[in-house]
Amino acid sequence: MDSGLVNGEETSSNSSPSQKLFSLKRWNAVAMWSWDVECDTCAICRVQVMDACLRCQSENNSSSSTASAAAAATNGGTGSKDCVVVWGECNHSFHQCCMSLWIKQNNRCPLCQQEWTVQKLGK
Repeated sequence: MDSGLVNGEETSSNSSPSQKLFSLKRWNAVAMWSWDVECDTCAICRVQVMDACLRCQSENNSSSSTASAAAAATNGGTGSKDCVVVWGECNHSFHQCCMSLWIKQNNRCPLCQQEWTVQKLGK
């Protein structure tokens, strides 16, 4: 006698009616989310990508004039307009400031060494 389990019902080679072993009463789906970046730290300056890079932080701290402080406040607290996050085709993210300096020396991603092409730019 050959028997098995198909869709919660016992099957057999005999022509007897199939018998349900279990019935599904309730289903609880579980979901998981993550940021759309693989790593939340800039591999070049080692600061979180959502914060200003070290260069912009130092420019912001060293600016003592009221005009510089007002300009920093309008730029979201950063000392530079270009301190935004840049994503590459490899899905790695860096500060735009850091990556612009890196690209001058090497046109590859600092983490995976793929050819660097910008996927998107934004905060």
